[in-house]
Amino acid sequence: MNTYGEKFDRFIKIVEELRSENGCPWDREQTPASLKRYLQEETIETIEAINSDNHLHIKDELGDLLYLIILIAQIHNEKDFFNIGDVVDAITDKMIRRHPHVFENEKIETVAELREKWQEIKKRENASAIIPKKN
Repeated sequence: MNTYGEKFDRFIKIVEELRSENGCPWDREQTPASLKRYLQEETIETIEAINSDNHLHIKDELGDLLYLIILIAQIHNEKDFFNIGDVVDAITDKMIRRHPHVFENEKIETVAELREKWQEIKKRENASAIIPKKN
């Protein structure tokens, strides 16, 4: 297994199996709402690992976060809302849109200009409902 894609696909299949009828009872009973506390805990643990500058610990905690992200996406996939591929497409498109100085010919000289442009793009996205907002 050499490529990131192969590794990612293997992990997605593992999460699918954990959620399957023959999988893990804990994984099967989870919902996005039930996973919020774990997402919060793992985020805090990831921050602590980064603060400790322990690369092995950071790697482990990032894995825990990735598991939760894939699990939440899998739950939504089971309901035909979206899948992890849709999540990857959405963030890819967003990064391209929000970095015109990298992916287009726009000139940005300073971090201050970059922040201003980022906010302008976010405002435009929100106005055109690219990112749905909850009421």
